[in-house]
Amino acid sequence: MLSEIMEEGSYCHLVIRSVLQKYNYRDSRDKAFLKRLVEGTVERCIQIDYVLDQFSKVPAVKMKPFIRNLLRSSVYQLLFMDRIPESAAVNESVKLAKNNRAQFAAGLVNAVLRKVAQNGLRLPDESDRLKFMSVKYSVPEPTVKLFADAYSDKTACEIFEAMSERAKIFVRVNTQKCTTDELAEALARQGIESKRVSLVPDALELLNGGAVEHLDAYKKGLFHVQDLSSQLCCMALDPQSGDTVYDMCAAPGGKSFTLSELTECKGKILAMDVYPSRLALIEDGAERLGLQNISVIPNDASKVNPALKKADRVLCDAPCSGLGILRRKPEIRYKTLEDIDKLPILQYDILCSSAEYVSVGGRLVYSTCSLNPAENAAVCDKFLSEHKDFEAIRIFPDIKRADGNENYLTLMPQIHGTDGFFIAAFTRTE
Repeated sequence: MLSEIMEEGSYCHLVIRSVLQKYNYRDSRDKAFLKRLVEGTVERCIQIDYVLDQFSKVPAVKMKPFIRNLLRSSVYQLLFMDRIPESAAVNESVKLAKNNRAQFAAGLVNAVLRKVAQNGLRLPDESDRLKFMSVKYSVPEPTVKLFADAYSDKTACEIFEAMSERAKIFVRVNTQKCTTDELAEALARQGIESKRVSLVPDALELLNGGAVEHLDAYKKGLFHVQDLSSQLCCMALDPQSGDTVYDMCAAPGGKSFTLSELTECKGKILAMDVYPSRLALIEDGAERLGLQNISVIPNDASKVNPALKKADRVLCDAPCSGLGILRRKPEIRYKTLEDIDKLPILQYDILCSSAEYVSVGGRLVYSTCSLNPAENAAVCDKFLSEHKDFEAIRIFPDIKRADGNENYLTLMPQIHGTDGFFIAAFTRTE
């Protein structure tokens, strides 16, 4: 699994899901252990490689992929999983090397892991600030510099610290089927504790429990999982009962579902995605939730579709780097800046195309799950400078602005308790 993710660039959550389905683990503890081991190793890979290089004559980057990833997972167990005995982590790893045609490396594995167990975690000297932060938070140096330049060293550290913690699970109540209190009671009957969220109405934070898709309340369509940032994004669009609403980059559909509920299932939600295969995810979710005013079509959001008429509300949740959701998708942290730097051009094209569908007096929302200003405020500022028929709307004035920008809202995990997220709203004036 680690080789597939780290060497081939596969998505962490998809690889884990595939393996769990293939081998049909029955014990929930085995599933939880495997998931944590893989995600944790991916998340701390830079830190782990730094530790390996201190105790191995062969640098991690020059090891054979199987040995490199075997050692990575073993070091994660030694340093970050308290319930795994050191002897078990070392001995099982040596066995794995021998049983997988890597007998030649068994001595290396044994020696390196025993040194790691004896010496523990060591970080580089703080005099090299970028390297220190990179290793401590397991984020590549160019990305560390991007955050430090955008916000300051102190804020960058606070962001990375918050994104090193386990992500909270929030759910959006399906107000077409139940109230917030009724959902909380239904969850409690299955042993799931929850609490209301002051920032967002009709939302609950789940305080315990694992995979929600096995819960009766989920199967009955009483909720869908959605971070508070995405729920706020939908609230910023402010759809009214009877509105025509376009969700331009909709898959897998979470925002379309919330928009439907906000309109009380009256009006029309048109959910679109450039990949037709992903539209089935939206249809399946809408059917489970019983939301009948959602329809789907394949559409390339970067180009204007002359077949689409004007809409009252248009949501442009653009493809982005994902630099605000590192704790949910740990592999994202290893994206190169070369890949990220190409995104603002696409994001601007999608925003401009989306604007074409907004009726006079209508509202347009642009959002990303990134904290990279080049994907956020810079795109919106350029849009406003070249579209004089749009004005920015100051949304959620009571929510603290972390970046000083009054018109746009950047949600920070260490301040707002949400994913890192950006939201800007505009109205068409003429």
